[in-house]
Amino acid sequence: MAFRKLAILLTAGMMLTAACSNGGSETEGTAQSDPDRKITITAMKFGYGELPPNDAPGVKMINERFNVDYQINQVPQPSYGEKLSAVLASGSIPDMLAFEAPDISNRYVKFAKQKAFLPLDDYIKEYPSLAAVPEFVWSQFKVDGKIYAIPKYYPRFNVLPMIRQDWLDNLGLKTPTNYEELKQVAIAFTKNDPDQNGKNDTYGIVLGKEIVPNYNLGAYWDPAAWYHKNDKGQFIPGIISNARKEQIQWFADLYIENAITRDFAIMDGNALNKEFYSGKAGIFIGTPRGMIQANADSLLQLHPKAKFTFMAPAEAPDGSQGLASTSGFIGFMTISAEAGKDPEKIRRILEMTEVPRTIIPLDQSNPENKDFDWLMGGLGQGYDMVDGTAVPKPNALQDGFRPTSFLLDDVPWPKKESDKVYKYANPILDAVVQEMVKLHGSSKFYGSPHYAVYSPTQVSKGNELNKFILDEQSKMITGQRPVSDWDAMVQEWMAKGGAQWIEEVNEGTTLKDPKDAWD
Repeated sequence: MAFRKLAILLTAGMMLTAACSNGGSETEGTAQSDPDRKITITAMKFGYGELPPNDAPGVKMINERFNVDYQINQVPQPSYGEKLSAVLASGSIPDMLAFEAPDISNRYVKFAKQKAFLPLDDYIKEYPSLAAVPEFVWSQFKVDGKIYAIPKYYPRFNVLPMIRQDWLDNLGLKTPTNYEELKQVAIAFTKNDPDQNGKNDTYGIVLGKEIVPNYNLGAYWDPAAWYHKNDKGQFIPGIISNARKEQIQWFADLYIENAITRDFAIMDGNALNKEFYSGKAGIFIGTPRGMIQANADSLLQLHPKAKFTFMAPAEAPDGSQGLASTSGFIGFMTISAEAGKDPEKIRRILEMTEVPRTIIPLDQSNPENKDFDWLMGGLGQGYDMVDGTAVPKPNALQDGFRPTSFLLDDVPWPKKESDKVYKYANPILDAVVQEMVKLHGSSKFYGSPHYAVYSPTQVSKGNELNKFILDEQSKMITGQRPVSDWDAMVQEWMAKGGAQWIEEVNEGTTLKDPKDAWD
């Protein structure tokens, strides 16, 4: 790699300097830059469940491949926050350190400002998986203009409304393309016997407590996105925008028609899945990542003719069309400033990180691909090939046969969302997921400015503010508070800390026009 060549050139320069000044003796810096030197690398990460032993085969595979002595400290996730705080406070941190996503707004910013971590800006273009990270994601890790962390991939897309295609077909309806059409479909699913069993036992849209799912059809309606502006020209969270007001009225209209879950205010996620996958309701949500296949299996057992379709983002009144991006990461890792004093150690760490972050195409996911075979723990040890498909050994993770169990980042980073492979054995679930993947691969995403701004008010009062606004909006849906009270509700939210939150986000962002935040 280019960086390795640079390291060798630097080494040569240091040797020449040493020879001229020290009578030819080798300096400590020269020894540190030797690419053949075995290097000790320390790391700390969190894990779930029973953690594999630190001297497992996977660690030995890391040591052999990268010529390192990899000393990993694995901590159970429930106690990781406490351990992380103690390590950071000690001033002696591991070479590699894993963080959970929420840490970006407190621990990361604090210690990056203290120069505890290595700035990584100069290395991004040298490694393809780093170069693939969108600028929107990198912007969230900038502290005083520099990047001190490597984000762990999370899809930028969120959920889309998923609809029973067989119910649409039974009623002669088309897939809706906007809110009005979706409302009419939901009402038809409630009143027109879409499953054709002769009973009045179905309804339209599954809804749960805290108005989840929110069924936003794009960034314009997303309650979490800072897309709209107030009369002062400031960006505001979508949850207090006029677009959200219209959506709450839409929910209220459906509530009157019995077309959404009547007792939604007490329904949790498990209950919502049961409503949809038992065949009671015809509209829920879907996404390529993390769907529970067993739910779709149970639906097919009850209703063998069931099929799914989904709604694409709608065209908004301002002409925009596309989803608001998630933060784009689910965690991150840092390299200590102390480790950064050794160029060869930096290179080894980044190469160790690059291998698991690189996409391996499905048709190359076999023993012939050395990286795939290594990441899976070796054929016959970490996995077997069954009918051309790699099947992990039942004990591969528990016994530590796979190197990925010990690396801080094991999620490949795609150049575009459709490069990721999502496969489900359930035929109706897999069919709709593959269509969603195609859509997301060609979509633009709105990068909400609030992600890249540290807001003390959001940290201290964000949960309280969200609870208040969602409780009041839930009352509006059920008619306990009129939607005409919208402005008064927003003023209450502002007085509770919302106004300060808005001030902080707008002071911290350089974005002027939401049109400039699409990519």
